[in-house]
Amino acid sequence: MAFMLNIGKCSLLGNYRENNEDSIEVRQFPDLTVGIVADGMGGQAAGEIASKRAVEIAPRELRKNLSPNLNPEAVNAVIRRAIVQANEEIMAMGALDKDMKNMGTTVVMAIWRKGSEMYVAGVGDSRAYLIRNRKIQQLTVDHSLAQALVEARTISPAEAKDHRFRNVLWKYLGSKEVGEGPDVGVIPLQGGDRFLLCTDGLTGVVPDEQLATFISEQTDVQACAEALGQIALDQGSRDNVSCIVIEVVES
Repeated sequence: MAFMLNIGKCSLLGNYRENNEDSIEVRQFPDLTVGIVADGMGGQAAGEIASKRAVEIAPRELRKNLSPNLNPEAVNAVIRRAIVQANEEIMAMGALDKDMKNMGTTVVMAIWRKGSEMYVAGVGDSRAYLIRNRKIQQLTVDHSLAQALVEARTISPAEAKDHRFRNVLWKYLGSKEVGEGPDVGVIPLQGGDRFLLCTDGLTGVVPDEQLATFISEQTDVQACAEALGQIALDQGSRDNVSCIVIEVVES
């Protein structure tokens, strides 16, 4: 079955920040579509620079190395290497400039190669979700200390939502912990699927169930993305808010 994608995107400064450290990008090539969201950190302009570099470098590397004849295992390796390359370049920038030495960024990507699968990968706590049949599934794992405590069975998932370490990241672009890159998820597509890529400015205040209901009811993905940003601000988000909404349509 052949598919096509409809994509909407939105990035808002919000009501409390002086600058937008989030970056979003949708790159559409003849045989490749990449949606990418990054949430920078590091103070001053450093976070803004880190996130901007992440959304430039990763699609560049994917475009360069994702040839059409690669099998899924090789595709996974290329995606992981693209994230590692972004990490290496961000770390190098931080080493060269004392004003950027603490900069870093999250990153979450969805990659489609005109086939019947979506590839998803992320580092940090920006998330990817699949909304299918009005149900929502988180596709990425937060690399926060709170999530690490959940995985160690020290706290429950419910406790992690309000834990003081929920926004403390142990892995992000700009850190040595990225290693050989993150796990890559491969999702077989169905017509009507919606993918959400977003920063914690959205997920920190809007519950998953509300996201699922709202996204399922929208017919226009650009209007959907813009409305999600406004919902987050209306519900008290104190961060920048950014998201990409991808709709899968049978063609």
